[in-house]
Amino acid sequence: MSTTPIEERRSSGAETAAGFLAAISLTASAIAIFYRPVRLAPFAIVIALIASALATERHRRLAAGAVIAASAAWLIGMAFAVLPSNPIY
Repeated sequence: MSTTPIEERRSSGAETAAGFLAAISLTASAIAIFYRPVRLAPFAIVIALIASALATERHRRLAAGAVIAASAAWLIGMAFAVLPSNPIY
């Protein structure tokens, strides 16, 4: 049984928003690998950076992972788009 008061365990609104923004960024990153990386990957990177600025102790690793995934999605998506001559934007 936890002895921590309930008020200390609740997350703030910014922390909750950081978690949702990181999840949105991860989803956009996954889509950007296969569909229009120039349109989606910068959006995912910006959203991930906003999430990492808002994140506190609870969602810090998720936001950092979202930044790394968005950057990697841009590189991989551009490679997948350029090699078979698919449109990038």
